[in-house]
Amino acid sequence: MKDKFYAYIQQLQDTITSKLEEVDGKATFQEDLWKRPEGGGGKTRVIENGAVFEKGGVNISAVHGELPKSMQQYFSVEDSDFFACGLSLVLHPKSPMVPTVHANWRYFEMYNKEGEIVDQWFGGGQDLTPYYLFEEDGVHFHSICKKACDVHNPQFYSTYKKRCDEYFWNAHRNEARGLGGLFFDYCKASDAMQMQDWYNFVTGVGNSFLEAYIPIVLKRKELEYSQKQRDWQEIRRGRYVEFNLVHDKGTLFGLRTNGRIESILMSLPPHVQWRYDHHPEKGSEEEKLIQVLQNPKDWV
Repeated sequence: MKDKFYAYIQQLQDTITSKLEEVDGKATFQEDLWKRPEGGGGKTRVIENGAVFEKGGVNISAVHGELPKSMQQYFSVEDSDFFACGLSLVLHPKSPMVPTVHANWRYFEMYNKEGEIVDQWFGGGQDLTPYYLFEEDGVHFHSICKKACDVHNPQFYSTYKKRCDEYFWNAHRNEARGLGGLFFDYCKASDAMQMQDWYNFVTGVGNSFLEAYIPIVLKRKELEYSQKQRDWQEIRRGRYVEFNLVHDKGTLFGLRTNGRIESILMSLPPHVQWRYDHHPEKGSEEEKLIQVLQNPKDWV
């Protein structure tokens, strides 16, 4: 399973980066191969200063070795080895009219000292973070997420949409990071779903990503915007950074397992603002976004 899924994310990285370069039309992804001293490595691809994408990364990694003590405590295990692989992407567009997007699809195995698999699971998801609210964009993104889920189980979309709303919640701000999407973790074998079934589900969601995001980019990338709107985008990016550094489990896992710092922090935008006690004007388009972030809605 690990070889199969790693082959899949390698192919998916190529597919996604090729399409994003086509959409941007100016910048290309720069590739950085890296090795982890304890075992494994990855392939980081970053795009910067493009016509559409100010900064973005589409990264894959496959790491293995002894599970660090901090993670042994987290999983309540002793003397275990692990393998983890996944694709993680974040795209920060230049225009405040185009939403930021994040996605991640991953697979994890844990072994005893005899090398036998004692646990394995899939995880992942995809979510949208706009700076200005175009309701039809939220409907489109969630509709594609639901379509990808419904193939496998009619309950998956509502379950994983709710988990996404709960997970990407900036508790210290009492607001969502964005409009959500899907979030699933610890997808393990059961009577209803074998590991092959979970593989089919996770790859189905991965294959839906471009269909969910690219039409939104194409619709919004030529819209005009002001410096005031750009400032708002940078203020909201600050909230994105806060979530990733305070709450995000993937970031914390990477830091605790001696992950590659440049790849882990690839998700951070290049231009950000933190203004003291900033609030949008009453009745403004900016306030309209905040109202939805404070009360996540059903899009489909």
